[in-house]
Amino acid sequence: MTFQNLGLVAPILKALKAVGYETPTPIQQQAIPQLLDGQDLLASAQTGTGKTAAFAIPIIQGLYQDFHQGSSQRKIRALIVTPTRELALQIDENFKLYSQYTGLRSTVIFGGVKQGKQVATLKRGVDILVATPGRLLDLLGQGIFKLDQLEYFVLDEADQMLDMGFIHDIRRIIKVIPEKRQSLFFSATMPQNIVELSQQILTEPSRISIAPEKPTAERVDQAVYLVSKKAKRDLLVHLLKEQKGDSCLVFSRTKYGADKLVKMLRKKNIGAAAIHGNKSQNARQKALKEFKEGKNTVLIATDIAARGIDVSQLSLVIQYDLPNVPETYVHRIGRTGRAKASGRAVAFCSADERPLLKDIQKLIRQQVPLIPEHPFMDEESEGEVPYPAQEGRSGRKPNKPNSGNQRQKSNGRSGGRNNNNRRRRNNNRKRKPSSNRGNKE
Repeated sequence: MTFQNLGLVAPILKALKAVGYETPTPIQQQAIPQLLDGQDLLASAQTGTGKTAAFAIPIIQGLYQDFHQGSSQRKIRALIVTPTRELALQIDENFKLYSQYTGLRSTVIFGGVKQGKQVATLKRGVDILVATPGRLLDLLGQGIFKLDQLEYFVLDEADQMLDMGFIHDIRRIIKVIPEKRQSLFFSATMPQNIVELSQQILTEPSRISIAPEKPTAERVDQAVYLVSKKAKRDLLVHLLKEQKGDSCLVFSRTKYGADKLVKMLRKKNIGAAAIHGNKSQNARQKALKEFKEGKNTVLIATDIAARGIDVSQLSLVIQYDLPNVPETYVHRIGRTGRAKASGRAVAFCSADERPLLKDIQKLIRQQVPLIPEHPFMDEESEGEVPYPAQEGRSGRKPNKPNSGNQRQKSNGRSGGRNNNNRRRRNNNRKRKPSSNRGNKE
């Protein structure tokens, strides 16, 4: 199937060709025809599968077919609400790309910056508005614009929206938009609370669920390092220096931890910046812009701030801290290996994070390969393999790396290091176990 088969108008087909889109993804194949028919939609699909284009393209076509080029009375006819500033900016950028030959106007509003420029753009008139909930309700309350002409309403990343506590804001928004409209819910996951909310907002919706055989990006090579907490920083520097200037996205569980990593990396002459909720919007945009342009090769992000980060040719994702929610692991590695590109994702796992790794492997129904030998091996937990028993097999665990008298094969480069590691482990067995003095993040 091609985009021509979907019945799209010439200006949209021209824009898709200009951005290099050739064939629609599964979510686009299923969603676009139904949305062009005017149906409400409840859709779930993994990150990086083309969800934005799946709802943006039919909205642009609907607006274009009823658009008068010379009209000066532009009213907001499409509203897309999303949880984070970064994601809002990305969605607006995509709308501009797909509508570049249609004459339609779009803009984005979000908090954390002065409202002056955003208000000025709104007063000039726009057709499509992308917004975060707080700034949207703020400007509505000031009477800056109205939504009485709204025809399309999209709630994107609905699961994240509810996790961040925006449920009351969503209900307030629903009260001020027309009852007669086309409503769309897009979400990476579809928990019961999302389904219940959709039943209150959507009218006889179609439902689409794109569930690949493997819930992780197939083009992403995954690996996990068993490492002590105190050695994580050294391992991070080691891997980043191996990157030799390639872009890398590092996930930290906390804002404070992200800032500490940036300071440490800069002392090691590695260009890095942090992006998280405590940063001003200007600082976040600057960090993301410099990362995309290659001025900083490393971006340290928390999960909330990372929503909406879409960097082409992102070669490596490092999970410095494993997430508490297994699904977050999937979203993180989805930052690389997007579209037709390949990617690599590695995770650091300390002793206290082993249960989190087991939960992740249970969710993705596969074992993330262990790196059996590296200079920062967590020797205190030697022999522990954080793998659940395989379903449908004998239930035996895979062979344990570095356990018993099993000898590791040398690859010709690290044989000497392997022997040194064995000697250190033998010496450690003779000593009393030391207390765990892991660094606090």
